[in-house]
Amino acid sequence: MKLASRVKALTPSSTLAITAKAKELKSQGHDVIGLGAGEPDYNTPQNIIDAAVKSMNEGHTKYTPSAGLPTLKQVICEKFQKDQGINYDPSQIIVTSGAKHALYTLFQALLDDGDEVIIPTPYWVSYPEQVKLAGGVPVYVEGMEANEFKITPNQLREVISDRTKAVIINSPSNPTGMLYTKEELQALGEVCLEKDLLIVSDEIYEKLVYGEHKHVSIAELSPQLKEQTIIINGVSKSHSMTGWRIGYAAGNKELIKAMTNLASHSTSNPTTTAQFGSIEAYMGSQAHVEEMRQAFEKRLAIIYDKLVVIPGFTCVKPQGAFYLFPNAKEAAELSGYADVDAFSEALLEDAMVAVIPGSGFGAPDNIRLSYATSLEQLETAVERMDQFVRNKMSN
Repeated sequence: MKLASRVKALTPSSTLAITAKAKELKSQGHDVIGLGAGEPDYNTPQNIIDAAVKSMNEGHTKYTPSAGLPTLKQVICEKFQKDQGINYDPSQIIVTSGAKHALYTLFQALLDDGDEVIIPTPYWVSYPEQVKLAGGVPVYVEGMEANEFKITPNQLREVISDRTKAVIINSPSNPTGMLYTKEELQALGEVCLEKDLLIVSDEIYEKLVYGEHKHVSIAELSPQLKEQTIIINGVSKSHSMTGWRIGYAAGNKELIKAMTNLASHSTSNPTTTAQFGSIEAYMGSQAHVEEMRQAFEKRLAIIYDKLVVIPGFTCVKPQGAFYLFPNAKEAAELSGYADVDAFSEALLEDAMVAVIPGSGFGAPDNIRLSYATSLEQLETAVERMDQFVRNKMSN
């Protein structure tokens, strides 16, 4: 059977590949510690589960509108007003089967063949693949480690062409955990307004921010930037609802309408029960959100200090999300490996620690570690990594 060229051109997810390998080793009885997970290690709060069960018992098990339940869309509008002071109408909201599906649907609705989307590196693994699936062309801009992995207005301006349609901003970032400041977003936004670029603002980690840092949405900075921005968000990370698959997009009414028409022919509607759970997620107590954020912040403080003393490791301290993204190039060299990919593979096979090679994120000198697991497991994993490097150096 001959497959479509667009599918054959896809790059497999390095996150899923390493997770599958770790699970295989675990099934064989090995004590593997997986640091590849992109989801909180907390269960969904009970009030959300109860609300979903209640909705089923009340008979809410049928189709909903393609763009989502009107009540949920209204709740999302209220969330934007409360959190960012941004006013949206429900007609400017589409609820989707996860934030990933919101992005996929956006690019399908937005891009023609050859249209360019600027993607800062390091990037979340699905951005370039989704652009390519829509016939678009990813254009990469390196977020320098010396600048906390963030791009500058000059870098953005240099890669804009007549075919550029959009730029992606992910803050807090997966995989780096870094945030753009209000001033940095304003400067990037001015370039986007000047060049008429759509800003795709992925804010899925907005609730997981640490220390004195604060999440800022570029859409809240001015009415002009709000009009030029489509926000992607969801309940997966903030409320530990990854498996519920509820995300959403907010933006220009005509673009949302086009996305809704497309969704009506792909998913029909997001899962009804999960939508009722999401209404409770935003309307109910937010205590669990803060509890989880504090736990991640505590883990980060402890694990970061232990990680940076591993020979050959350097790491910009994250400000949000739940990932560390250390540069491991020197550690790989000290351990006798040609590159970080080989080093990561050896960590899994010899030290039984699963990390994600940075090559899948467009940063081949780095690795991604998730601290969305118990502190005990994290400490053991870092100890194994440290011992692995030191043993290789002494051999």
